[in-house]
Amino acid sequence: MIRVLVAEDQSAVRAGLVLILGSAPDIEVAGEAADGEQAVALARELRPDVVLMDVQMPRLDGVAATRIVVGEQLADVLVLTTFDLDEYVFGALRAGAAGFLLKNTDAKDLIAAVRTVAGGEGVVAPAVTRRLIAEFAAKPVREPAADPAVLRELTRREREVLSCLGEGLSNAAVAERLDMAEATVKTHVSRLLGKLGLRSRVQAAVLAQELGI
Repeated sequence: MIRVLVAEDQSAVRAGLVLILGSAPDIEVAGEAADGEQAVALARELRPDVVLMDVQMPRLDGVAATRIVVGEQLADVLVLTTFDLDEYVFGALRAGAAGFLLKNTDAKDLIAAVRTVAGGEGVVAPAVTRRLIAEFAAKPVREPAADPAVLRELTRREREVLSCLGEGLSNAAVAERLDMAEATVKTHVSRLLGKLGLRSRVQAAVLAQELGI
């Protein structure tokens, strides 16, 4: 069973998410949180597989809560957002979120996204990921740009995989593009994340965009 903690301050939205997730035979809603502080406390207590995290919540916002949950390795985080909250989502991805979903995502895709994140891949809606990354790549940099020197640790193949992640490609799509087995792609992704000190492949995608590779 995939154990999920749902963190959403709007009770009606939270109830809907719980209902959808509870309908899946392999997903169990382990707990519900109405604010960021409660989300962190419950993540520490329940140790779920995935936290479905809203970005705008009282007491502690979703970005700060994500940073704590990921930093303490309590669970993988899947962020809920709308496009007018891109900046919040970007912060959540930097904090280590495994991916994000739009709040208007249908039930089938919500369940699939939770399974994807629980499975360790963390790529949710690649087309949406590409749009988000592209929007931020086009904006003025608000913080120091990434140092290209970090790429020196990567092999040529790892750089190629990183470039594909920057386009928001899934493991299967990377495998097809680079003509390698999907299992090999997963290995390269794991290694490059370790070398670059990143928590998620989405962070790697943002880095690839920042470095223009």
